[in-house]
Amino acid sequence: MTGELDGKDLAERVMLIESMMAEGRRRTANFGWSFVLWGVAYLVATTWSVLGKSNWAWPVTMTAAAIITGIGFSRMSHGKPATVVSRAVSGVWGAMGICIFILLLSLGFGGHFDGNIFVAIIGAMLGLANMASAIILKWKAQYFCAVVWLASTVVASFGPLQAAWIAFLAATFIGLIAFGIYAMICESRRGRQNGVAHA
Repeated sequence: MTGELDGKDLAERVMLIESMMAEGRRRTANFGWSFVLWGVAYLVATTWSVLGKSNWAWPVTMTAAAIITGIGFSRMSHGKPATVVSRAVSGVWGAMGICIFILLLSLGFGGHFDGNIFVAIIGAMLGLANMASAIILKWKAQYFCAVVWLASTVVASFGPLQAAWIAFLAATFIGLIAFGIYAMICESRRGRQNGVAHA
């Protein structure tokens, strides 16, 4: 009898964990726009810094993207209780964003900024954040993004600067813009299914 109760209790716990991960994937998909925003911000900053030869391109663009993200997150999260999973994923991305901002700002103003180092750092940190989120959420698409970002780190570490920038732009498109669009499509489909279910 105890074995049956334990088995039933275990099954309920597994179902709860699976539902929490599914909710985490849904919440992440709900914020797909932020991946697209940051991907576009990276492309704008890259273009501005290369063509305009400006040291302000990255700080200005990243600060603007952070402000827009903060406003968007506060509006979307208003009145919605945070789950343990959503807090964990938000914590990973928030910590990564703060660390990468401080590191790159310090390297830039300290005079130690280098294109290959930049791409290697961005790739490693975004690979870490995507991998942590993928592990928490068990989301294969985000595992793929992690691999793409980590590949850009390897290219930047061993290849010439031109190869590093190509890897960075490819990872930005695949790991941010394409993933964000994919997440928004997933969210849109879920919204339509819920609309049909409630009709």
